[in-house]
Amino acid sequence: MATLSLTQFLTLDGVIQAPGGPEEDPSEGFEHGGWSVPFGDEDFGKRITEIFARPTAFLLGRRTYDIFSGYWPKHDDPADPVASKLNHLPKYVATTTLASADWENTTLLRGDIVEEVTALKERTDGEIQMHGSAGLARTLLDHDLIDTLHLHVFPVVLGTGRRLFSDGVRPTAFRLTDARTTAAGVVLHTYELAGRPAYGSY
Repeated sequence: MATLSLTQFLTLDGVIQAPGGPEEDPSEGFEHGGWSVPFGDEDFGKRITEIFARPTAFLLGRRTYDIFSGYWPKHDDPADPVASKLNHLPKYVATTTLASADWENTTLLRGDIVEEVTALKERTDGEIQMHGSAGLARTLLDHDLIDTLHLHVFPVVLGTGRRLFSDGVRPTAFRLTDARTTAAGVVLHTYELAGRPAYGSY
């Protein structure tokens, strides 16, 4: 049975929208696209290479699929650890609107997404990776289907934009298993699912 990990870039105030460029996702009037780019130093590159060394498959939301499929098939360098994995490993897309997918090795998941992902984890070995796909991630977090969180926290506050953790998410406890900081100041956290929160008083 596979584990499911989520890699997410966040600002200090929790914004996850359009980290990679101004045109990546300007929906809802978002004007701060590309906020992660100034922090993309050698340390951060090593972290991304490390993460992309592990997947056996990818699970993507519709918006992230559109962004990735518009870029990575045009940059298919076998020596690039990101391109080589994204272009050739199996990809599963949660969608109710896509009619077809042209990107190699892409399968559309059209049914109940909780049931679909549960079955996908059961029939797959290794590590299924999610990158971005915050809307899908929130649904899966509410059903304890994401085993590992890689949260990359950038030293910037934007004040507007979509967030991963919004009001109404299921209370969930995680265990910190790794924490590092890049030379540019990005804090790289890894958390493992631990169940429900514990409560007390001082």
